[in-house]
Amino acid sequence: MKLPVVNITGAAAGEVEIADTLLIRNGKGTQAVHDAVVAYRANQRSGSAKTKQMGEVAGSGKKPWRQKGTGRARAGSFQSPLWRGGAVVFGPQPRNYSIQLNKKVKSLAFRKALSERLLGGDVVVVDELVLTSHKTKDFAGIVAKLAPTAKTTLVVTDRLNDHLKRASRNLATVAVAPAASVNVYELLRFDKIVATRAALAVLEGRLQ
Repeated sequence: MKLPVVNITGAAAGEVEIADTLLIRNGKGTQAVHDAVVAYRANQRSGSAKTKQMGEVAGSGKKPWRQKGTGRARAGSFQSPLWRGGAVVFGPQPRNYSIQLNKKVKSLAFRKALSERLLGGDVVVVDELVLTSHKTKDFAGIVAKLAPTAKTTLVVTDRLNDHLKRASRNLATVAVAPAASVNVYELLRFDKIVATRAALAVLEGRLQ
């Protein structure tokens, strides 16, 4: 499969080829992609939601009033869930939401996700992405030329530098990720993927 290469102004700058044997063109891997996305989102949860049980609510162990003779309902604790300021029944407790996937499933999901974006024409290959300043306005102008119709864009580079980090961090619709660690969720989340020629070589290596 051949992909056109452009420079930062959007002008043609050659082409690059990816071996067809590395791409998945059938329905294989769809479930793996789903599992990878579910696992990624689950692993982002902190699992720190917590409500107090009866042993944790502030209050004495004294019985509010005597058992009989007052005309009121029986009460044995100030920490009762029935009372204001008391405990919470069946409330959330800290837990681990993480999901583990084996290496074969992860690899298949990555191949399938990247193959779909490549075959769908959603990947723009830029010859190189060198910023001479850290200004957000300059970086936003480059992204607009490379992916003019995209509402959200993922920029994939072989390595991150200070200019790129500082120029991209204030753009809500643009994210920057190194090719060595970009994941399935990121590949699917954005409308367009802008990858440098060097980053594409790293991604191709991960397909193998």
